Amino acid sequence: MKTRIEALDKAYENHEYYGDIDMNRTLQTAYLYSLEAGNELPNFGDVIWDDDIEAIIADCRKYGITEFTISSTFSSLIQTVATFEESGCKLDGIVKINSRFSDWHTGEKEIIPAFKMILG
Repeated sequence: MKTRIEALDKAYENHEYYGDIDMNRTLQTAYLYSLEAGNELPNFGDVIWDDDIEAIIADCRKYGITEFTISSTFSSLIQTVATFEESGCKLDGIVKINSRFSDWHTGEKEIIPAFKMILG
């Protein structure tokens, strides 16, 4: 991972509860997803609620995260990406990342597409 967050890394390694860490839960999940998958950027693989976007951006800035990916395929994803852009982020194309799941034929991590976002 490009930017490491010590408190989350420690909790992940020790299988501890993440609730006491002062960070938006959706961003925590994205960070932990990428630890599991071996990606360089936090990846949002689940629904991002519009109400969380402001807090996600604030916590990204707080923790020095300048880029992230979104691989979720939920139905309002286009609106969510637009809301991120309206909030100062920039869509930087489509990239390939590791899924946190392995291909059951090969045992290797699945490679999936994701939107890359950059904080402005």
